[in-house]
Amino acid sequence: MAYINVMKNMSVDCDCCAVAEDPCMKDIGILASTDPIAIDQACIDLVLQSDDPGRDHLLERINSRNGVHTIEAAEALGFGTRAYELIEE
Repeated sequence: MAYINVMKNMSVDCDCCAVAEDPCMKDIGILASTDPIAIDQACIDLVLQSDDPGRDHLLERINSRNGVHTIEAAEALGFGTRAYELIEE
């Protein structure tokens, strides 16, 4: 199984929301992994490292929904690991 996360048009709302907010951050890129937890942790870390002006707005939404706790719980349940090696190509 391979997991692909596309960090494009990042908005505080889900794509499925009929009245979703406009994207608040510039595109970061596309990530791929065989570990679903590692890829989600990498996405969070890339947002944290970003200097994009919309970063804080997106992080506020992630944090208000306990986004990092979900990743921590999934790791504790054995779905993967938060450790990863980011390889840029």
